[in-house]
Amino acid sequence: MRSLLKTLVIAAALVLLVKLMAFTSCTIPSSGMENTLYQGDRVIVNKWSYGFRVPFTSLFGVHRWNDSPVGMGEIVLFNNPLPQSLDEPIDRREVFINRCVGLPGDTLMLNNELIRTTDEILSPDSKLIYAYPGDKEDKVVDAMRKNGISGNELVGYDAGNYLRSFSHYEIYLLKQELGVEVPFHGLQTDTAEGVHPFVIPAKGLSVRVYPWNAKLLRNTIVQHEGRNAEIKGDTLWVDGHVAASYTFTKDYYWMASNNSMSLCDSRLFGFVPKDHIIGKAVWVWFSKDTEKGLFKGYRFDRFFRRVR
Repeated sequence: MRSLLKTLVIAAALVLLVKLMAFTSCTIPSSGMENTLYQGDRVIVNKWSYGFRVPFTSLFGVHRWNDSPVGMGEIVLFNNPLPQSLDEPIDRREVFINRCVGLPGDTLMLNNELIRTTDEILSPDSKLIYAYPGDKEDKVVDAMRKNGISGNELVGYDAGNYLRSFSHYEIYLLKQELGVEVPFHGLQTDTAEGVHPFVIPAKGLSVRVYPWNAKLLRNTIVQHEGRNAEIKGDTLWVDGHVAASYTFTKDYYWMASNNSMSLCDSRLFGFVPKDHIIGKAVWVWFSKDTEKGLFKGYRFDRFFRRVR
């Protein structure tokens, strides 16, 4: 009896050690990752995929052994970046599982709902040529003056249109100023209305503040950079000073659900810092289908399959 008890204690200790140090299992709580992971699936997560995060962050802080980056398109388990209380230790927060669609330093074209689009990726300051009606020239020049836009000389004429080069930020300001009164048309590329470039923060990277990313940057600075920040109008203030840009101290990622109707992704909680990442989903070890089948809904063809 004593020998059996000893064996059980050792076995339990080994299971706990493996779960703590190497792998963990999580249950998919919703349909947000279908058709890759289904609600109720049990998934094995490799804690060493991106370097092992030392447990008990409340005691030892956040440290990672053998740190390595997250890969584009990988399905990642991470702690909630937007908890009810920022005092709650990172490793004790609830967990989410999403696909990584933006790496540190990447630029994503997101719409007003922060959904990634297929628009051509632009730098906010790269110059493109825009056409507008020639009879609106006076209004355009006046709007340029009001918004401090200079050096954008006429580059040509085309069928009654004037051609000038503007950056994405400059054309944003002009459209805000002029509305539908002056239609602008990009000759090289044209983004859909409300689509803007968002730079994913990286450690040591200075990210410029624009009206469309100010709120997202402010939330990240307060929640994960530990600084005081607020927005007044379209202007970001950090520690009481106007911030035209901010240099980040961590790497961040943009996470997305497979199902755009599920809001449990970066549209809800913003950029995900590297220190919140637990590991990579590698295997589905159990799956239950909601459809009727020979085995009361159990789908054996989805057991023990790799997560892709």
